[in-house]
Amino acid sequence: MEKIKNNAFVKKIGFNRLVLIGVLILMYVAFALLEPTFLKYNRILSALNYAYFLGFLALGVTFVIATGGIDFSIGTVMFCAALIGGQLIVKNGWPVAAAMLVSVGVGMFFGILNGFMVAYMKMPSFITSMASMLLSKGLGSVFTAAQSVSWPQAAQGGWFRNLVKMRVGGMQIPTGLLCLIVVSIICTIILNQTKIGRYILCLGSNKEAVRLSGVNVKKWEFLAFAICGTLAGIAAIFFVGAYSTVQPGLGDTYNNDAIASCVMGGTSMSGGLASIGGTFIGVMIISLLQEGILAMGFQKDWQYVITGLIVIAAVYADVKSRQRRN
Repeated sequence: MEKIKNNAFVKKIGFNRLVLIGVLILMYVAFALLEPTFLKYNRILSALNYAYFLGFLALGVTFVIATGGIDFSIGTVMFCAALIGGQLIVKNGWPVAAAMLVSVGVGMFFGILNGFMVAYMKMPSFITSMASMLLSKGLGSVFTAAQSVSWPQAAQGGWFRNLVKMRVGGMQIPTGLLCLIVVSIICTIILNQTKIGRYILCLGSNKEAVRLSGVNVKKWEFLAFAICGTLAGIAAIFFVGAYSTVQPGLGDTYNNDAIASCVMGGTSMSGGLASIGGTFIGVMIISLLQEGILAMGFQKDWQYVITGLIVIAAVYADVKSRQRRN
């Protein structure tokens, strides 16, 4: 095993990432054998619909977890942003572009709120994000009078749907996947090759040591939450681009799926270690799992069972890995 891990190619890609890619391939093959419709292009597109918005949520929360914090509000913030933006279009006649900017702004607002409470008010991220989860869930319901909201279809001016899927020559192209890949590359550069990423990772490794070295830890911790919230707002646009209708009072389960994707991908819940590439693959695994369970006629509850088991295994592997390094 050590010989494999020390291989030049394996080191470059990452042993954990290669394992995740192998798991993803095996899952797809297994689902295809059990349910032949999985080989159809439309089934792949259906699985990707879930991956787009989940991917943006997971990328954002990766930055927060890297600091040693957590954000349980991202799913409900996404729904709140989608509800408010959709309501402005449907009830107030706002242009789609303006409503999209508002949705991103709503996500950014909650990111800034969480960041301020954690970084400057010294409140635990667990409590602040739970409070923001309730606040965003309630705000979305109040703004829409507890009514569902449907964003316009493509024929009604819903040009934003091209960000998710675009029809070219009678074939649907998953443009949302391209957008997610581009943003993942940008996040990788930020996390691994910029001062922002270095300080965010250092906060997760030893926050007190970073503070004593003269670094403004509040600034970088605040920024991690702001990035997370902004990406949650962007996720709202991709959610409505794929599914159209948004119902108030939902979004909680997407927090779990996004965090599970991060942990599965190699981001340590203790902070200081994060992998954007691993998060991306984790998102694909969760999305494929969700589509596979539904395709085979099982209840969605089975996805929660399997995802929970995966998270337990991933956290246990992270704990053992840290013990070995120490």
